[in-house]
Amino acid sequence: MSESSTIERLVTSLRAEIARLTPGDRLPSSRDLVRRHAASPVSVARAVAVLAAEGVVVTRPGSGTFVAARSSRAFGAPPDTSWQAVALADRSIDAHTVTDLLRAPPADAITMAGGYLHRSLQPTKALGDALARAARRPDAWDRAPTAGLETLRALFARFTGGDVDTDDVLITSGGQDALSMAFRAIAAPGSPILVESPTYQGALAAARAAGLRPVPVPVDDDGIRPDLLADAFATSGARLLYIQPTFHNPTGAVLSAQRRPQILDIARAAGAFILEDDFARLLGHGGAVPRPLVADDRDGTVVYLTSLTKPASPSLRIGALIARGPVMARLRAIRLVDDFFISRPIQEAAIELLSTPAWDRHLRSLATALRERCTALTAGLARHTPDWTVTRIPAGGLHLWVRLPSNALHHITDAAQTHGVAVSPGNGYFAAEPPSAYMRVGFAAAADLAQLAEGTRRLGEVARSVSAQAVSLRSSSG
Repeated sequence: MSESSTIERLVTSLRAEIARLTPGDRLPSSRDLVRRHAASPVSVARAVAVLAAEGVVVTRPGSGTFVAARSSRAFGAPPDTSWQAVALADRSIDAHTVTDLLRAPPADAITMAGGYLHRSLQPTKALGDALARAARRPDAWDRAPTAGLETLRALFARFTGGDVDTDDVLITSGGQDALSMAFRAIAAPGSPILVESPTYQGALAAARAAGLRPVPVPVDDDGIRPDLLADAFATSGARLLYIQPTFHNPTGAVLSAQRRPQILDIARAAGAFILEDDFARLLGHGGAVPRPLVADDRDGTVVYLTSLTKPASPSLRIGALIARGPVMARLRAIRLVDDFFISRPIQEAAIELLSTPAWDRHLRSLATALRERCTALTAGLARHTPDWTVTRIPAGGLHLWVRLPSNALHHITDAAQTHGVAVSPGNGYFAAEPPSAYMRVGFAAAADLAQLAEGTRRLGEVARSVSAQAVSLRSSSG
């Protein structure tokens, strides 16, 4: 028998013996324990040390080992954390929203929720090769600059366009980190912040965690409505607008060319910042993608964020914030206080990935795959769920935004789960009451087109089941 197993046996036996004793009782001497358990003195000493570390016994040199005061944790009772309800401040962090975004579906479920690419769509080999090359760099494990590696910042500056300079770029740990930093840097706790309605759930959670009050501004087929935006700035006094102008999440809308300069003018007139979330720029389906707002802004109105996570891999936690003026100094200060800098090896790997032809090939093949999946999902929903309305066929992104029959949302999402399909209920995408019942249905997280087809077939069963239940309830109530 190994020494480790002997110690485990001793600890188990001594726990049982201690449970029959009273706090303050003295345990047998080490010599007696050696004889009683046929163990070595070293094993006995280590077993007693384990129990002492757990708080089960107290050792007193020269006197012996004694049973400690009873501890609920030591004897398996659930800990009492009720005191924390008094000590904790008012709840501002809505972790439930983000948890929903990241929750893994059951192993046998078809994933039509979430916002990441299936492994089959990720550039797995290119990522592995990039990480291996980065690890061989002699300075790979040196400290990185607070703002990020200059080469990586230059790549993001060039990717954005306009007259963005390397010094205008701050490397972040993905898009969610960038959101959290920007909200804290720009707006004081308690301030209002204008958001599109609907908008990204994670942005609402990050804003509320920063103590901000999201104020919704409706969107239509051409993006956020300028007339309502101007009114919202005037009535709320907000100094920050969070917006996704390109392949908006969840609707897929693109802010029209006519509205883009209008939005900039309205924000400037209000003396407000625009936080432009350009998460989906590399998720187009093959068509032209409009310039980001920041490319046409010279005065620091736009704070821009983007990320490599969506088009590459959930674990490539590399993003960037682009800003000019005092707000950049504040962002850098937050980066320094939060965690000093972003891991250098992952930055080096991102540089390696972006600098190879494999990255361009990946983006081209990804565009084709996303377009095919979007078309397949749209056709499948039209065939199996004719009473559901796909609000638009997006030219980019990972999802469809679907309007459901009135009051059917919870019945449908619950039934979908029992049918082995994971979808995203739409309520969480609204800062206030939703105007209708919506659901976000994704086409990028499923394994392949066949799985998407099976998913839409199951959703058709769900729709028919919920509809039949509604008819039955109306009949019984009549």
